Amino acid sequence: MPCEGKPRFVVLYGSQKGQAQSIAEWIAEEAEQHGLVADLSCLNQNEKFNLEKERAPVVFIVSTTGEGEPPENALRFVRGIRKKTLSPDHYKHLCYALLALGDTNYADFCNCGKKIDSRLQELGARQFYPTGYADDGTGLEVVVDPWIEGLWNGIREALSKMASDRTAHLKETVEDSILDIPNLSILDVHLNPLSISDQQNCEPVIASVNMDSKHASPVSSSASAVSDLSPASSAGSTRLASQSVGTGSVSISVPKAQTKDDGVSHAALAASLTSSLPPLSESSLNVPALPPPYLDVIFQEVDTEEQSIGPLNKESLYQVPISKAVQLSRGDSVKTALLVELDISAYPVMDYQPGDSFNVFCPNREAEVDSVLHRLGLQDKENHHVHVTLKKDTNKKGAQVPSHIPQNVSLLFLLTWCLEIRSVPKKAFLRALVEYTADCAQRRRLQELCSKQGAADYNLHVREPSLSVLELLAAFPSCSPPLSLLIEHLPRLQPRPYSAASSCLRHPGKLHFVFNVVEFPACSGRPAGGRGLCTGWLFDLIKPGLVFPVKAEPTSSLALPKVHVSLRPNCSFRPPSDPSVPFIMVGPGTGVAPFIGFLQQREEERRKNPEASFGETWLFYGCRHRDGDYLFREELESFVISGTLSHLKVCFSRDERKDEEAVTSAPRYVQHNLLLHCQQVTDLLLRQNGCFYVCGDAKNMAKDVNETLIEMIQTELQSDKLEAMKRLATLREEKRYLQDIWA
Repeated sequence: MPCEGKPRFVVLYGSQKGQAQSIAEWIAEEAEQHGLVADLSCLNQNEKFNLEKERAPVVFIVSTTGEGEPPENALRFVRGIRKKTLSPDHYKHLCYALLALGDTNYADFCNCGKKIDSRLQELGARQFYPTGYADDGTGLEVVVDPWIEGLWNGIREALSKMASDRTAHLKETVEDSILDIPNLSILDVHLNPLSISDQQNCEPVIASVNMDSKHASPVSSSASAVSDLSPASSAGSTRLASQSVGTGSVSISVPKAQTKDDGVSHAALAASLTSSLPPLSESSLNVPALPPPYLDVIFQEVDTEEQSIGPLNKESLYQVPISKAVQLSRGDSVKTALLVELDISAYPVMDYQPGDSFNVFCPNREAEVDSVLHRLGLQDKENHHVHVTLKKDTNKKGAQVPSHIPQNVSLLFLLTWCLEIRSVPKKAFLRALVEYTADCAQRRRLQELCSKQGAADYNLHVREPSLSVLELLAAFPSCSPPLSLLIEHLPRLQPRPYSAASSCLRHPGKLHFVFNVVEFPACSGRPAGGRGLCTGWLFDLIKPGLVFPVKAEPTSSLALPKVHVSLRPNCSFRPPSDPSVPFIMVGPGTGVAPFIGFLQQREEERRKNPEASFGETWLFYGCRHRDGDYLFREELESFVISGTLSHLKVCFSRDERKDEEAVTSAPRYVQHNLLLHCQQVTDLLLRQNGCFYVCGDAKNMAKDVNETLIEMIQTELQSDKLEAMKRLATLREEKRYLQDIWA
């Protein structure tokens, strides 16, 4: 238990997928090692905090989701601080710091954090520590780790200043009171300012941790947040690791790398997921504090075998049959593109609009679930019910059973529908796995991967190849974690979103979507490569009834299965409500999907209202090869013939150029085609008040298109780059430059 009188601060988080929450919990747990106490709450838990009266420093950790929107559990808070009735000094008493999480692959990077930061300052709040902007595109830890490292001094300085201000205010109050006391000649008042360095008579706590034990007990909450791990000088030995609150150090001996007869180290031969090279292999390490375990798991045998037939939240889901599946790519195309038609006629409430998307709920693969069961030694308990409860003696701040963990379901169901067993393990998880790893060399490597010194190795071998927990465990065979650890660290199995590639006017009762089967390349932790979870699952589902491009209709009478879906209305990514407004669409590859819906809708509207005025439409499409990857070719060309699509501009990045002229003039990518039509595009945007839509890859294409637009506006206006960027920002604000992109 923390000592009474420790200075306190508040940690508030808004999290969509759990990353901001994990960071907030990490800060709260680490606080005690710095002589502080943290009150941890989610931003939607209004009953647990009151910023109107809060006088302690407040730390916000917030992520951004969708098109720069707040996470669901931060929506109410954001709406609250946006109220125009709040006065400019509403939060003049508030002292805060903010860490924003985002992804630079998307346009509105850290938008939620930026909006909260700006609004708090408008309401009089004061920053005590600079805002951090962590980028998931390059690795959150690049910003998060140093930001947290400097946070503690920031909190201490804020507490010291606040204490000093209170002391000065109290002194003024006492002096004013003295003047009001009659017949008082002398009053000697001594005020002692509060010092956050005061020990407050708390005895130091010493925690000893046996790092040689495979099932070592967790580090005490008073243990240091950062440990120094040094490679040992003697092979095969392990010393007892002792920790001290005062020094916060841990010394661990690890075996030297084994050598061949010629004296060459095995480790020196190759660096991989499981082995490192000097200087890392010879360095002392700073590793995160051991996350305190907080869950207990109890198995209960049941009489009947449970069928794992779908996610639990069925009240918001619809189980719909697949009525058709067509392979769109041809020949030896690098990517396999598929179109799937869902029969939604039984659910009139699924009335989607062009531009909307929807979620597909897919299970973890049966073979991978089976591998997890065997790895945990629980294959004989797959049909047992799992009861998850909080440990009574946990040191974890704000501990609670994760909301995505249901009670009274089988272990098989839990691993199939609830946990993302393909999630990339965070460093805190790697740190926890160390305690359950028997082999000394494997323990050392896990320590390296979660350490500050091993950040580059973690990015190269874990984060960048999107290595899953299961793949990591396969690479470290002596690691045997309990089920409770996986439940503590694995996030919710998320549904996968897809854009609607059809219009209800053209296909009543049907919903089309398109996807490429994602292929993961082989790497040191994934020798055989692999497929994306949802796209691989869908491909396996539809393969028996798959129709190929040369066939018009399915020849098999085999009934295709059903899938669980939910609608995701996207009110911003819609065709202009006024049909006379011109618009431009940029959608290479499967990014063309929503625009098929746009154009189907436009064609049906033209048929119903032939006298109406319809604006000009442009589509910039690109793919690798004309003969292999040109998706919806016949339909797009028919849109041009009917006049629905005014201009279709296509390019093929991998087709060979047949002559010298083609090499220099034929565009390879959509941004090159945009440049070729710079005058028409900028005229439509800047003078005709048209709209510009982009759908597809965020990492490369969307960024390149954005830069090209800036260049085009700069050329057209004969302005500098800054002015062009401002004009493009204005288009965004006016909802005339819209993106539906993914990383």
